[in-house]
Formats: sequence, structure tokens, C-alpha cells
Amino acid sequence: MSGIVIKSDAEIEGIRRAGRILARALDLVSKKALPGCTTAVLDAVIEEFIRSQGAEPTFKGYRGFPAAACISINEEVIHGIPGDRVIKEGDLVKVDAGVTKDGFIADSARSIPVGDVNGEVKRLMEVTSKALQAGIGQARPENRVGDISHAVEEVARAAGLAVVRDYFGHGTGLVLHEEPNIPNFGPSGVGPRLQEGMTIAIEPMLTLGIGKVKLCEDRWTVVTADGKSSAHFEHTIAVTENGAEILTSYV
Repeated sequence: MSGIVIKSDAEIEGIRRAGRILARALDLVSKKALPGCTTAVLDAVIEEFIRSQGAEPTFKGYRGFPAAACISINEEVIHGIPGDRVIKEGDLVKVDAGVTKDGFIADSARSIPVGDVNGEVKRLMEVTSKALQAGIGQARPENRVGDISHAVEEVARAAGLAVVRDYFGHGTGLVLHEEPNIPNFGPSGVGPRLQEGMTIAIEPMLTLGIGKVKLCEDRWTVVTADGKSSAHFEHTIAVTENGAEILTSYV
């Protein structure tokens, strides 16, 4: 699929249904992310719930990815493969997943603190969540993609945190990754103009370190080059005449 796809009201409703299932799955796994649990168990919880709702885990099999969710801990930024890693007190667990329901796709991620995390990690989470909200606030007709990107970066910069510049948000809804790319940095007033009916996934990834990353030997897991912790939040949103509607919130 090439070019930016403008969705009809019916298509947005389909994405909204998928998003509600995904939000509930992430709510569920947030409660299950406890010391002693493995990332494979969390992945099984997500997949079982998604399938129980008559939906499919979008990520499973996508470009060969073996699981329903990407689960990344501490210095792992994104695309962690669930397995036998045991979650510990103080870990920051990032869960990124997608749901396909009746052909419509929603994509969302959360950073989940396990027990008491240290103050710097807590601040990292708070700022990353704030950066997501700032980006969402710019997702309105006649703004440009760069307005979202710039808003995210400004929040990170003000807090002295680094943006991961190698991975972007993206259009989504009918396929997992659609145009346009949504960087988490850059000047305002540039890039494609936002239009009513666009559905995009905004996903800031911030780190306590310098923001450089590297790919692990499994060819999936991305970690910070300096071993510092990272946080990741993501929502799929629709651009409406009144601004952004978050499609991955459960009401």
C-alpha cells in the first residue's frame, strides 16, 4: 500500500474496535507483570485474550516475528522477543502489541513499572508519556507531521532526555505500517499535511542516556548502546475535525 490512506468513518470504527481490544489486553498484562513472571508468560496472556475476542495478534508472524507482542526490559528499547527472561522488582517492562479485528489494525505500547522503580526511571516514564500526549495534541487537520515530531522532541529536550532517532511512528489501520513515517524529532512545519481521516501511531521512545541504539544478534531486539534504560509509549489515533481521537483507549 503506497501513499497516505484516508479512512472512512466505517473504517475508523473498525480500527476503534481493534483498539479497544488492544487496550484491554495491555491493561491485563499490566496487572500480570510481576516479579518472577517470564516474558513468555506475558506474551501468552496477551495472545489468549486477543484471540478470545475474535481477533488476531497482528505482530505474530509479521516479517517472521515469533510472538504476539514485543516485550522489552530496561535497556531493551523495542522489538524484544518474549522468552524465558524473568522479570525482576524494579524492572521497566515495555509491551508493544497489535490487534487485527475484521481486517482493521490498531497498534499500541506501554511502559510498565514492576514494583518500585528508581526515581530516574520513574521520571523517564513520566516524560515519555508526556511526550506522547504532546505529540497527540498536534495531530489535527492542517498541521504537519513535523509538528507532532517537534512537540515530542521538545518535551524530551526540556527534561534532558534523549530521543531514539532510528525508529519512527507510522500510519496504520489497514496494514500495520502505512505512510507517513512519524519521527520523534525535527522541526515543526515540515512533512505531510495532516488530514481528517488519517490514522497514525505516535510512539515516542526516550532514554536516560545518549539515545544511540544497536541491534542484537537475534536481529529483532534493539537496545541502548550505553546500556541506559528506555521508555516507550504508543497510541493509534485518528485525525478528526476536532483534533486527535485516541483509538487505543478502553472506555
